Amino acid sequence: MTAEPLLPATDVTFDEVGLLAATRSVRKHSRVVRDRRTRSIGLATGVAPLPPEVELLGTLPPTYPEWLGDRDFLTEHGARFPYVAGEMANGIAGTRMVVAMAEAGMLGIFGAGGLAPAEIECALAELTKSLRGRRNWGVNLIHMPGAPELEDRVADLLIAAGTPIVSASAFMELTPAVVRCSAAGLTVDRQGRIVRRTKLIAKVSRPEIAEQFMAPAPPQILEHLVTRRLLSATEALLARKIPVAQDVTAEADSGGHTDNRPLSVLLPSLLASRDTMSSRLRVPAVRVGAAGGIGTPAAVAGAFATGAAYVVTGTINQTAVEAELSGAAKELLAQADLMDVCMAPASDMFELGIKLQVLRRGTMFAGRAAQLYELYQSFDSFESIPAQRRQVLERTVLGESFQSAWTATRAYWLHRDPGQVARAERDPRHLMALVFRSYLGRSSQWAIDGTPARRTDFQIWCGPVIGAFNRWIGDSFLSHAENRTVAQIGLNLMEGAAVVTRAQQLRSSGVPVPSAAFSFVPRPLA
Repeated sequence: MTAEPLLPATDVTFDEVGLLAATRSVRKHSRVVRDRRTRSIGLATGVAPLPPEVELLGTLPPTYPEWLGDRDFLTEHGARFPYVAGEMANGIAGTRMVVAMAEAGMLGIFGAGGLAPAEIECALAELTKSLRGRRNWGVNLIHMPGAPELEDRVADLLIAAGTPIVSASAFMELTPAVVRCSAAGLTVDRQGRIVRRTKLIAKVSRPEIAEQFMAPAPPQILEHLVTRRLLSATEALLARKIPVAQDVTAEADSGGHTDNRPLSVLLPSLLASRDTMSSRLRVPAVRVGAAGGIGTPAAVAGAFATGAAYVVTGTINQTAVEAELSGAAKELLAQADLMDVCMAPASDMFELGIKLQVLRRGTMFAGRAAQLYELYQSFDSFESIPAQRRQVLERTVLGESFQSAWTATRAYWLHRDPGQVARAERDPRHLMALVFRSYLGRSSQWAIDGTPARRTDFQIWCGPVIGAFNRWIGDSFLSHAENRTVAQIGLNLMEGAAVVTRAQQLRSSGVPVPSAAFSFVPRPLA
């Protein structure tokens, strides 16, 4: 009697080529198998029965990019992917970018930092109209310790517009403005659960600041807001029962304001703080996301593996088609490597000595900004600076006379915050600081506009991740500027992270995964 032939075992593989192909099939079940004769471990990706000489060791379910983060984050914000992009200041993360992100099922945050209230109001009107009915978008509220009235004004606009998400950044302490964004509109549903009208995401780089957002708002701030009739007594009462933020982003070594902390150190620390605060205060636990150094699939996968609920990208999106940044500035970013960044004085917190991370290659901004801060520290007024240094400063940095620069700066502040002008006219050192800050602020605008005469003064907020990103996209389709949309960047990072995650799952199951399985070449994704 002839033996019945075995079913073809074409779905079983033990060789490197087959394992690599099977590893990349992230949306299929993978069966980890072992050859009974050779004891080799391999994969079976089909549904055909296994031949007798192959035993089943275990099965891995599909791995989807959408499933890498916290499912509640997706439900809460009406998103498909646990991926956030945006809030690059001065409108670099503009309305085009936010709309593109939202339509791709991710979160887009408008970069309101540094913009006048009128500009923010126009952007809110455009976004509200374009994204009507969507909840996966928001606007940045940046801490302005030197101009609290402006911070309050931006909060007014965000609340009045019904902005679904407010992303608070650079805060060194809680302020009435950020607490009001969190507490305004709080209600209770039929099940007795507190419902937020506005979702607050706080981006922080220090555990002690994170813990302020993980706890309920301080009673004194709430009482102050009720007294000023900016919150109702009911809203303040409910705000005492929930954390200020619903999500807290661990901002590691990033572009702009940063403490240069490694994500592998900061993220676990904030996760531990979250658990401690929730248990001690008996309040809902906030979700913790990851930002800073996120620019390759491996970085995304690593953040999720550490426990991040979502990931946030910033620097790399400045190279996107939708970024409101000049072509000249984007070219500089495209040429940057890991070491082509440095710290420089910040315009918004100049007097406090706060620094931010910027691109160094191709621009002299960082050195010139440091020179301005050194002069501010050393002299009480512009007139007290030695004449020769004043002349060099006017010629090589300001590009005009100090008096001319003050005339323009004065006009700016008269429109934005007249109190600054009044103070400057009483205090020569403050007047000097405003002029120096004007250079720092305009340098960002020169990069946005691509002003040819000011190319060496471009200020481009940038973290070292730009080098890793440029190396990853290499000669792929994303290396072509016209293909580098913010959605394609996000989709490729998330798809690549799923591939890397799958490779590690299989390796930890004993499969001899080829090293090439941990790399992902960008490609057009729908």
